[in-house]
Formats: sequence, structure tokens, C-alpha cells
Amino acid sequence: MERRYMITGGGTSGHINPALAIAGLLQEDAAASGDTCKIKFTGRKTGLEGELVPKAGYEFIDVEALPMPSKPSPQIIKALRAMQRGKKQCLELIKEFKPDCVISTGGYVSGPLLSAARKAGVPIMIHEANAFPGRANKYLSKGAALVMTGFPGQEKIFSKAKKVVYTGNPVRDMMFGRTKEGSRKELGIDPDRKMVFIMGGSLGSATLTNFVFDIAKKPEYKDVCFFISVGKHNSVEITPEIKAIPNLEIKEYIDRPDLYMSSADCSILRAGAVTCAEITATGACAIMVPYPYAAHDHQTYNANSLASKGAGIVVSDDDVKAGKLESVLIGLINDPARQESIRKAALSLAVKDTGKRITDAIKSAL
Repeated sequence: MERRYMITGGGTSGHINPALAIAGLLQEDAAASGDTCKIKFTGRKTGLEGELVPKAGYEFIDVEALPMPSKPSPQIIKALRAMQRGKKQCLELIKEFKPDCVISTGGYVSGPLLSAARKAGVPIMIHEANAFPGRANKYLSKGAALVMTGFPGQEKIFSKAKKVVYTGNPVRDMMFGRTKEGSRKELGIDPDRKMVFIMGGSLGSATLTNFVFDIAKKPEYKDVCFFISVGKHNSVEITPEIKAIPNLEIKEYIDRPDLYMSSADCSILRAGAVTCAEITATGACAIMVPYPYAAHDHQTYNANSLASKGAGIVVSDDDVKAGKLESVLIGLINDPARQESIRKAALSLAVKDTGKRITDAIKSAL
């Protein structure tokens, strides 16, 4: 049997990475069943998806689309016209490719394909990674054959979809089953030394970077080992004085955050959907600082979803800038019992079979 899928989603890595993960899961499932699987992606070639999707080896078609303003403005007319042109493109693509379904992970780039699929009678399937759904996914979920959610309890939000399944957000298998002792051994870190890991997402966070650069040089923290991933677009100057701090290790990018998150007494992180999934998979003891400019403040919803179950602590970006994070951090790294409680709560929320849930849900909705 041959299955054909068209996948869309873009604008940010939070939309693109789940889309790529789902594509990989569908290919693996087809191969395991002796079937074939063909996949095409749509999005904007000028967007991040235009770089990451072809790099991952998938066929990518540039489709016209513009973001829809949240408030009335002349830009609405331009966005609607672009949507219509993009929809026309997608109707031609659907006619030619004949997909079994279209799958969206969100972002304005998904609008043309989902609209075209609805008109063509092709089943629509949506994966919503965040605890607070994006506008495109929420609006276009009406009548969808399937909505898969990264966080539980979203059935009412997507009540107009035919089926809603909590699948969790896909993360790499290596994230699971890590222990603090094993990860520290792998990284060569003293098992008895206090350790803090900081990561502000792929682009970095000036708020978190400035906090760590300030605290690591204080004499009272000389015995605490700080590791920070500053991101590829770090906007904070790394002076010779900062580089010379003996208990601070600075990396531009960390490909194996699972090792650091499971090793650390405490991790200070943003609260993107994938990061939250990694927190639960690794059992990290996390202080989450939601990115304040995320659409609809969805990172705060993500963080609170974990914190409400004891699986982390939430500190706002403003509170970090106001100097309130230091006392929270010190209180936590000096309280091993609370660290363990947070770790256990995080692990209890991990979804270990996300991949199977996603592929099973898609196949059952076809």
C-alpha cells in the first residue's frame, strides 16, 4: 500500500520540528509495515521551513501566504489575497499529488493548504504542540478528521473536530531513560558538584544569559558549575572577563540537551512545547521562564501546565529582570528533596509512546 501525505507548518521551529518529526514517524511506520510513503511539504521558502525542510531531505513547495494581523489594518486585505493565491496553488498540488490527507502543525503558512484541502474534500489532520492553540490550527480545526494535542485536556477547545487525541509532542528516543549519575559520567562532571544548566532556546535568551553571567562570577557561587547554551544568535557580549569565569562553561549550541538537563541539579529553560516535552522525558528539575513575546503568551500556558502538577517552577521574564530568580534558584539547588519531587512529577507526565500514538491516530482517521 502507498500512502501520500502533504504536510504544512512553519514560521518558527516550534511548528517545523514537529512537522519533520511526524514525517519521519510516518516513513518509519510505513517501512515497518512494508508499505511506501510519499510526502510533500508546503510553506514559505523565505521562512525557516524553506531552509530546514529541504535540508531534511523532503520535497518542499513554496506557497504564497502572509500573516493575518490580529487587529484591523490594511494588511488584512493583503493577507486575504495572498491566502486566495496560495489556496489556488494548493488546489492544483492536491489535484496532482492526490494526498490521502493533509497534516498541519500550525503557523500562518498552513492556511492555504488546509483551506484547499477542505474545498477538495481531503481529510485534514492537525497537530497542536502548545497548551494554548495557535489561531490557524484553532480556526481550521472545524470539521477536521483529527486533532492531535501536545498537552492533555484540549477536547473542548477543539470540540468542532471529528476526533481529538492526546499524543504528546515527539522528542528523540535518547531523551528517555537518562539518570543523573549516568549523564554526569558521560559528560565528565563530578557527581557531587552542584550544577546548573541554562538554555534559552535555539536563538538564545538575553534575559537568561545576562542572569547567568552576573551570578556565576559572584564569590558565593564559586562551587556551583554553570553550563549555558547561549544560542546561535546570542545578543549578549561575551567579554574576556566572562570567558575567564572558572565555573562557567559557555556553548553556542548543545545538540544533546538531554545530557545536561538530566545531569543538572536545576535547569533554567524557556517553555516552548518541545522543551516542555524534553523536561518530562528527561525528568529535569526545571525553572521555566516563558518567552514573553510568544504568540498569545502560549509559553506561559505550557509552563503552567507542568507547574500545576508539581513538575517545575515558573518565573516570569520580568521577575528575572527584577532580580527575583536568584533566590528561587539558590533555594532549589540547596533542597535535594524538592529537586527529587520535581523530577518525579516531571517524569510522571512523560509520554513515552508519542510516535505510536501519532501514527495510530493518523491511520485510524484515514
